[in-house]
Amino acid sequence: MSRNVYEKNLEKLSSFQKNAIEGMLEMAGQFDFQKTVDEVIAMQDNIITGMNILMNMKPEDAVSDAMEKEQVLKIGKMCLYHYKPVAKESSRSKVPTLIAYALVNRQYMMDIQPDRSVIKSFLEGGMDIYVIDWGYPTGEDMYMTMDDYINWYMDDCVEYIRKASGQEKINLLGVCQGGTFSTIYTALHPEKIKNLITMVVPIDFSTDEALLFRWSKFMNIDSLVDAYGVVPGDVMNLSYLILKPLSLTMDKYIGMMDKMTDPEYLTNFMRMEKWVFDSPDQAGETLRQFIKDLYQGNKLIKNELELGGRRVDLKKIDMPLLCVCAEYDHLVPLSASRPLLEAVSSSDTQFLSFKTGHIGMYVSSQSQKSIAPKIIQWVNARS
Repeated sequence: MSRNVYEKNLEKLSSFQKNAIEGMLEMAGQFDFQKTVDEVIAMQDNIITGMNILMNMKPEDAVSDAMEKEQVLKIGKMCLYHYKPVAKESSRSKVPTLIAYALVNRQYMMDIQPDRSVIKSFLEGGMDIYVIDWGYPTGEDMYMTMDDYINWYMDDCVEYIRKASGQEKINLLGVCQGGTFSTIYTALHPEKIKNLITMVVPIDFSTDEALLFRWSKFMNIDSLVDAYGVVPGDVMNLSYLILKPLSLTMDKYIGMMDKMTDPEYLTNFMRMEKWVFDSPDQAGETLRQFIKDLYQGNKLIKNELELGGRRVDLKKIDMPLLCVCAEYDHLVPLSASRPLLEAVSSSDTQFLSFKTGHIGMYVSSQSQKSIAPKIIQWVNARS
């Protein structure tokens, strides 16, 4: 286009259009074509190198569950594992600790790899660790309820550990939804629990500080459960991903492009991706009750929840309580966890919050340096 034709056409445009065109022309004059070509070639080289690394990666390279453990109990899909002690016998806690993770993800997040394993830190700190693997529900589990998970699976695990250890009471550490279950269990069976530790655990569901809590209050859970019976893990996982669509579905992959030549980074990245998408299906009736009674009815903090014909009274929790939270948690805000401290009758309570996110509680450098040591110190002092 000649300059005269351009100026003639420019008279027909609005001032906004004129400014936009002039701006693009100015940018074009400053455009460094060679630099752009070099950057594209470098990115392509990174992608090719990264693809070669990924294609030559062996399955065992990205395996989680770093610490050695033994299956000691199996009921249905649920398995109970006991980790091999690491600390010297003289420095080990006599009271074992049972970890209950959430149903919607896998518990190996806490033992994702040797240099980012909160389980390893617990073991090195002298804690005797058991963990529940809830397994992968199938169609035959669609009618499993919260009562089944808490008063059957969890109680059988607790009973096994009490008998194996010779201890009348054990420590119970609950994570996220598993912490909600642990709190309910402790309120129903306080005589079996010596210390209760909750990590990023929702208790008061009235908060609107997190998008998940706002959404769940209006969720038509009946239609979802009636349609599926056992709700696919992919459906659940998608709902969590779209809570932060840019950072969880785009940014991390764009950021990966700059580190495609680093084998260690890619291996760690694949471990995390495996965990993110390793989402078990959900027993429909359990999910229905969790949404309706807790997210929508907020019955737990009101002491109105009933399981197995018994009312869950949080005042029955009279043992030492440690409440651990993440200040940047987009799933469970502090306002959903902290109220537990006032709802129980324990005289020994402590609240800890850390400047990290929901998953950072277990895989960040702060997890190993600050979070795990404080939990270990608290538990060992009371065990």
